[in-house]
Amino acid sequence: MQGRIIKAIAGFYYVFAQDGETYACRARGLFRKNGEKPLVGDLCRMEVTDLKDMEGNVTELLPRKNELLRPNVANIDQALIVFSLTHPSPSLVLLDKLLLQYTVYGIPSVICFTKEDLAEEEMIRELAEIYADAGYPLLFICAKTGQGMEELKALLKDRTTSVAGPSGVGKSTLINSLQDKIVTETGSISKKSERGKHTTRHSEIIPIPLSESSYIMDTPGFSSFEVLGITPETLAEHYREFALSEPCYYMPCSHIHEPGCLVRERVEKGLIHRVRYENYIAIYGELKERRRY
Repeated sequence: MQGRIIKAIAGFYYVFAQDGETYACRARGLFRKNGEKPLVGDLCRMEVTDLKDMEGNVTELLPRKNELLRPNVANIDQALIVFSLTHPSPSLVLLDKLLLQYTVYGIPSVICFTKEDLAEEEMIRELAEIYADAGYPLLFICAKTGQGMEELKALLKDRTTSVAGPSGVGKSTLINSLQDKIVTETGSISKKSERGKHTTRHSEIIPIPLSESSYIMDTPGFSSFEVLGITPETLAEHYREFALSEPCYYMPCSHIHEPGCLVRERVEKGLIHRVRYENYIAIYGELKERRRY
């Protein structure tokens, strides 16, 4: 029987199977022998070993469309990158790192800022300006009031979407608002650190009632990570705003210190937002530093 792994906890893989049931499965030793690891999102074949207790074995993994390393999941169509407008305030460097990482994976991203009801209009306007030319759909939502939710649902329909972002930004509240019933634990915010407590600790695929092929994947939050698959020399290629009709005077150009750099010229003229450019410099520096070790 064929199915899809929707959750993995403590050595068990929960498979939503063709018969509409979910089975707690073990992975055969064959996977370890072949260096394979089943992932949440994997399509697989399984056998039922105990119908009463709804248990079985994963016997085969079907070919993957894609695989993400962080979170370590498979077969997603897009990423929903979620940050809050306040409590905690957004780290735009971290946001840009996430955008870069999904670009490397070849997966389209949607930027989603939550807690729209708590933010000043000026902040919303500034963020809209920063990402206006970045090439990503940009949403400002409030799950409690419903602001922006219809636009979000239109982007989620008929897709498997992985949710990514720091703890405490409202990912679980958002996912709960997309379902008929509450199945995801929501976390409180630590006043000292402004980070979420008791939030998602594992990845899980959840069907959302938009269509039969609409799924959202809840994943653990994090506060930092390293971008993989990008070098300092290739970083600028992933910034849509940096695309030029003619090359800089010196090539290759890091767009940081060389004279005759057209990217820096565009920043000075306001054609590239300075915040995006400053984030680029910060990430470039991290990539250079990492190369030293």
